[in-house]
Amino acid sequence: KGRAAVKRGRGEAIAMQSALFLALQHDGGRMERGGCRRSEAAEEGEKGRMKRTIIKDWKTRLSYFLQNSSNSTKMKSKKAGKHRTYFRPSPEEAQLWSEAFDELLANKYGLAAFRAFLKSEFCEENIEFWLACEDFKKTKSPQKLTSKAKKIYNDFIEKEAPKEINIDFQTKNTIAQNIQEATHTCFSAAQKRVYSLMENNSYPRFLESEFYQELCKKTPITRTAQGT
Repeated sequence: KGRAAVKRGRGEAIAMQSALFLALQHDGGRMERGGCRRSEAAEEGEKGRMKRTIIKDWKTRLSYFLQNSSNSTKMKSKKAGKHRTYFRPSPEEAQLWSEAFDELLANKYGLAAFRAFLKSEFCEENIEFWLACEDFKKTKSPQKLTSKAKKIYNDFIEKEAPKEINIDFQTKNTIAQNIQEATHTCFSAAQKRVYSLMENNSYPRFLESEFYQELCKKTPITRTAQGT
């Protein structure tokens, strides 16, 4: 009986050691998995840094474009009345863009800035669709109206279009039917939807962007007299 008790004691000790070993392995596994989670977090941080780099790059390109746009446009246009919108705006002029979304879109310099901003947010298809619709409404030839309507549909409306915009299925379906006999109002509902989306979401973020704030505060280094 004494020997049996000793054997049982040894067995219990071995069992406890095994349990302890398994517990340590389990904790080690949790630590390794925790390390993986930290690695995933590091990857997410890297993606965030890449996005910030892309945005910074677009800001640099935009600044370069806007600083040089007045010179290149001056040589192309001889109309003094249209000249003004191409110049880098004064802080006072830039501040007008914050009064209404239409003020921004009506200014060629402001439109270029807003377009580049949307590109940095990966949603430039919205302004491109809106501009395509504006051009479409000015088309007079019935033949061109039909061809432009189909192109806009293929580029922005149909499923998996290269620049597909975010509109509901019913609106898409209505457009698909209307372009068969295209009229100037084919895209009116979709254009209003996209305009509202930009006005309520992208436009406020643009006004808060570093680039716009800089335009409102800094005086341009050089500025050619307007109207000459």
